[in-house]
Amino acid sequence: MDRTGSSDETRNAGTPRHFDIVVAPGFVLLELASLVEVLRLANRVCPRPPFTYAYRSLRGGPVASSSGATVPTDAVSEQPRADYLFVIGNSDPDMPDLSLGRIVSDYTYRGAQVFLLAEAASRYIDEQGTDDLATHWENASFLRERGARFQAKLSLATARGAVVTCAGMGATTDIALAVIGRHVSGPAKMTVADIMLHENIRDFSSMQPFSGARTTATGDAKLDQCIKLMQANMEDPLPIKALVALLHLSNRSLERKFRAFFATTPNSFYREMRLAKANNLLLNTTMSIHEVGLACGFPNGFSTVYKTHFGMTPKAVRREKRHAALR
Repeated sequence: MDRTGSSDETRNAGTPRHFDIVVAPGFVLLELASLVEVLRLANRVCPRPPFTYAYRSLRGGPVASSSGATVPTDAVSEQPRADYLFVIGNSDPDMPDLSLGRIVSDYTYRGAQVFLLAEAASRYIDEQGTDDLATHWENASFLRERGARFQAKLSLATARGAVVTCAGMGATTDIALAVIGRHVSGPAKMTVADIMLHENIRDFSSMQPFSGARTTATGDAKLDQCIKLMQANMEDPLPIKALVALLHLSNRSLERKFRAFFATTPNSFYREMRLAKANNLLLNTTMSIHEVGLACGFPNGFSTVYKTHFGMTPKAVRREKRHAALR
């Protein structure tokens, strides 16, 4: 059941990216919620929703999770039209509903990228007989106990062509944030992570936590520290020269780090982070436009800066949201 739009219509440039989310009976509710909340919050903090999604299953109809919560679904289309397919598994990698080789091929043939989580990943790995894909460490142990002649990787996710196998569980949030990061700005992605209280965004190559691997938001401690300083100083932004002094770095070194990880400058990142917060406040509070500007470090010229970045004035964004609520 499509929650924010239809994936069956012809897609035009600028159309939101669409996710088909396939659930199997007994699916893990945490994994579904982790994905959907990232998409929902991204739609909330951006002026125009960048994503749509639909719940699907092999046969359609209501599907119950392992915790008893049920979601309505539509049957998987024979000619899917989605940008992404996410398959949420259950506790039984032997369940026939997880044997999705043909469906995976249908989606990848039409240009979608496929993400298989936990047990769905294990089933795919078992059927493909390969040791270069990731799954949850518990499922990897299960594969070994069954006498598999290969070992699954223990990173959060591994891509092979258009198919990505993932550890699932809480790491689903990291995967979802990584995917939306392809279509929204870095600060917008981090705003979603902040709302979810998700402190460190791990990349695909991060090891699963049981390994004891230390995780950071970016993999660079100084860059992490800089971003935290920026987040803590939104209302009264710190000059870059103050940031580099606190970090014991040179301007050039900090700029290299931001260009390498975010493809932008520290100043641009900081400004966009503050604008992302301002956008969230505009859409989800009753603060005046002037108050929003002050809260995000724009005592003067806030509307002009906002329009330059988002293409609409703050007043127009609020008016559009009110009209949408009345429809």
